[in-house]
Amino acid sequence: MSNNVDHYPNGAPAQEQTHQPGDQDAMYPAPEIIKASHKGSGKLDGKVALISGGDSGIGRSTAVLFAREGADVAIIYLDENDDAEQTKKLVEHEGRRCLIIQQDVGDHEGVKKAVQQVIQQFGKINILVNNAGVQYPQKDITDIDDEQLEKTFKTNIIGMFNTTRAVLPHLNEGDSIINTTSITSYQGHDELIDYASTKGAITTFTRSLSSNLMKQKRGIRVNGVAPGPIWTPLIPSSFDAEEVEKFGKDTPMGRMGQPSEVAPAYLFLASDDASYITGQVIHVNGGSIVNG
Repeated sequence: MSNNVDHYPNGAPAQEQTHQPGDQDAMYPAPEIIKASHKGSGKLDGKVALISGGDSGIGRSTAVLFAREGADVAIIYLDENDDAEQTKKLVEHEGRRCLIIQQDVGDHEGVKKAVQQVIQQFGKINILVNNAGVQYPQKDITDIDDEQLEKTFKTNIIGMFNTTRAVLPHLNEGDSIINTTSITSYQGHDELIDYASTKGAITTFTRSLSSNLMKQKRGIRVNGVAPGPIWTPLIPSSFDAEEVEKFGKDTPMGRMGQPSEVAPAYLFLASDDASYITGQVIHVNGGSIVNG
């Protein structure tokens, strides 16, 4: 579950993949999934978590960390079957159960069926992590065709609505929803205009849903995590080899982050340690100040 990240302390060698969301096994160095120093303390004992995009990257790290803290985990993924099976093995290695479901989050009816599978398997859902996402860089807005625009919005924000609407009836007081937004929600990105727009929508969705559920006295917390440049399959499957080689070097810390450095933010927000926190976003971005 660890890797030789020290061999590339400031970045990764040039590489590319041709298919999103990308294949984690094809990345070098492999992303670090969980820190060996993390000792589980039962923060999520008895909980069930559903994680979209849980097959690799931040989703996989969060799944394994949740399992180490006592949760059973279900993941929804698009089509990376090998990555999903590996995540399942890692969760089960932690002594917890894992259900993997291949499902496009952009399909509302399919998502509802997936959620019913989770309920049938585990009997409940306590934590929803909305993490599935795609990005397709373009140098000019006129290069963003209708197909790309619809795919980006359908996966990143409409998919989040689909999953939340399906899961919310099963959540109770003390449960939580955690959404993956991005540093691009606050800073923008000149080659990810559509992607950054969806991430801005996710930030606003997080704040609005939090307020709505508090007014309903549901006792369900809604928060977000805004990663900066994190070494996940989305990176070599989005950018060319030259960009990958420079990835993360413009952060104040001068390096890309690892999924293992982001997952603890999800754990904190999912646990009772964050019982007085809702409508907020944690920034895990290598030191960039975004004032958001």
